[in-house]
Amino acid sequence: IDPPFFSNRVYNVIWGDDNEERSFSDVWQGGLEGYLVWLNARLYEMKRLLTPTGSIYVHCDWHASHYIKVEMDKIFGYDNFRNEIAWRYSGWNKALNLNLERRHDVILFYGMKRNQIAQYPIRRWASKSEYIEKRRQKVHIDDDGREFVLSDAGGGKRIKRYLDEAMQYGVPLDDVWEIDKINNSDKRERIGYPTQKPEALLERIIKMSSNADDVVADFFIGGGTTAVVAQRLGRGFIACDQSRVAIAVTAERLKQAAQGRLNEEQCPDFRIEQWGIYEAFRLGDASPEEFRAFVLWCYDARVPSAVEGIHAYKGSGNVPVWVGSPSLAATVTAEDVNAFAQAIARVPRYASDPNWRDGIMLGWGFSPDAANAAEKLAGRGEANVAFVRLEQVRIDSDEFRKHIHEQSTTRGDYSNFLTFVQPPDVTFAHRRVGRLRYAFDAADTQAYNPDARVISVQWDFAYDGRTFRAERRAWADRAKLTAEHTFPRAGTYSVACKAQDDKGGEGMRIAKLEVS
Repeated sequence: IDPPFFSNRVYNVIWGDDNEERSFSDVWQGGLEGYLVWLNARLYEMKRLLTPTGSIYVHCDWHASHYIKVEMDKIFGYDNFRNEIAWRYSGWNKALNLNLERRHDVILFYGMKRNQIAQYPIRRWASKSEYIEKRRQKVHIDDDGREFVLSDAGGGKRIKRYLDEAMQYGVPLDDVWEIDKINNSDKRERIGYPTQKPEALLERIIKMSSNADDVVADFFIGGGTTAVVAQRLGRGFIACDQSRVAIAVTAERLKQAAQGRLNEEQCPDFRIEQWGIYEAFRLGDASPEEFRAFVLWCYDARVPSAVEGIHAYKGSGNVPVWVGSPSLAATVTAEDVNAFAQAIARVPRYASDPNWRDGIMLGWGFSPDAANAAEKLAGRGEANVAFVRLEQVRIDSDEFRKHIHEQSTTRGDYSNFLTFVQPPDVTFAHRRVGRLRYAFDAADTQAYNPDARVISVQWDFAYDGRTFRAERRAWADRAKLTAEHTFPRAGTYSVACKAQDDKGGEGMRIAKLEVS
């Protein structure tokens, strides 16, 4: 993991995502103690997920590395500490001060007791002169003209070691790693993420502590470097971040990294899950089975049922339960009510059971004729059908907060606990500016979430209908939401534009374009 350092930097300017800003807003409020509590809560969960042969690398710097080391000794065990790796990089400061220049970060490496390094890293000698200089041994030449040195073999014995053979073995890597940071001129890797790490650093870590088909996790994925390197090395991966923009950027890097290496059938197999930020419309798009299972779980109903037309039972009285359509526009009809009443009558009951006529129907809405049907059934003594209307309640609403407060002895702020979001309405225009070249403008894209603003848009100028591959990106706080693109030839293209707002909403619009 590469969590925020305890350096009082304003990390929420990285993506401008409101979720990212909120996640970091409380990190430093309690000083160093508050920072360690914040980090420990996450480290304990990582220990829970770590396999018995797993490893963990925590990247930090001089601000809190020694404090984090003490905490990790407590959590992962003092005996499981492997190395304090000094990652050294080049650079320069504009002005000297009272300190020596700080030119390294710290990576704390812990391995569980049964852990073994998968591939011990070996550094090859750059040249014979480097080998001679570092080993400080006198070079001899035998009768065949081969260079050799005399090495101590122990017990007062010395052995002849030929340089051409010694050069092949290299030297075991130590705990000081000299790998340069990403710089502005590195067009191959640089994506504009301020704390982006070089792929060489993650490659060394992943190779050291995993084999092919193992799983690598990064819970502060940021710009996506860990996932990209894990994919390239044939590892499975889990990549997490609070920022939806960071996740979108990571997904794009994964697709682009595979292009040129893999054919279409071998496109990376990964999926994106939103946790804590849910798209409201997806509930209506669920299959009837998925929707029913979700509602019954929330309603705490017992699912097994052997009677057709009854979906579950509720409470100790085993009251039959029925769930309507996932479509938010659907209403329960009189036909549904009568069919449910017939199903209730088929449930085996004892004559003394006071609830033998009862039933509960859950749905987004109930038509007037459904209410009339229920009244008639009750009047004839055939069934007592109760209606429960499903509602989408915003969890940051006063209604939900009041509901939580009434059931909890501890009163807290639940406004950031969970939220349902709407996707932006993506709109873009285009105009021809040259031979096969077009300009695109998504400035009219509208965010629908309260107080939200669009912060990022991406374009795929040859969308295949399956995989979105971003070819251009624009940031609302750095430039206008525009792009220009030169198409390879005239013809019809599907142009897709994807946008994210700072509340976690994401939307996409696809349009056909005749290029001339």
